[in-house]
Amino acid sequence: MSGHSKFANIKHKKEKNDAAKGKIFTVIGRELAVAVKTGGADPANNSRLRDVIAKAKANNMPNETIERGIKKAAGDIGSVNYESVTYEGYGPGGTAIIVKALTDNKNRTAANVRSAFTKGNGSVGTQGCVSYMFDEKGQIIIDKEECSMEADDLMMLALDAGAEDFAEEEDSFEVITDPDAFSGVREALEEAGVAMVSAEVTMIPQTYVTLSSDEDIKNINKTLDLLDEDDDVQEVYHNWEEES
Repeated sequence: MSGHSKFANIKHKKEKNDAAKGKIFTVIGRELAVAVKTGGADPANNSRLRDVIAKAKANNMPNETIERGIKKAAGDIGSVNYESVTYEGYGPGGTAIIVKALTDNKNRTAANVRSAFTKGNGSVGTQGCVSYMFDEKGQIIIDKEECSMEADDLMMLALDAGAEDFAEEEDSFEVITDPDAFSGVREALEEAGVAMVSAEVTMIPQTYVTLSSDEDIKNINKTLDLLDEDDDVQEVYHNWEEES
């Protein structure tokens, strides 16, 4: 574990998302559509849809908005044509960046992603050029203040459900799973009444990079902001660690 708090990063991310709820709701709406298309509109029979619904609730998406999104996707199942695309590249100072998008126009998305990298003095690379620096894992973050369960009991619950690792930070607990075990662990915690700040399959850097140059920090923020503003972009992963 690195010494910084994952929850602090999540809180920062959520605050940023709260300022742009339209963006995060668009992102989740596309994920709902793809989940319904691939596994049907009944969450009981579609674990991917259950995971997206949990993500929606963690981002304070109203239940009626979630239900409307599922119904719309079920009604438009023949016209849902989002493709999943991944881009990898380098930001300033040798930072590694992975961009995952759902798009109905790959040319538009590729041009926008390339522009975001270029404006931040970075470059898009070939598939696999930086992904080897990350591990794909299920990551669940639990706010200590919102959790009534003792740390040892929570750890045993998570490990018994199939988690790989459990860590205690200053203000949070972190549960790490294999991607295939993520849904089962998340649902076990949900059934036990454990409130989760964040629960998603993510890309966790094996090592982190700090930037000392103000110009580099300005440029990576420019790239990340431009990617964040793009409706096609679902997730952005990077190994830049801000110095506290």
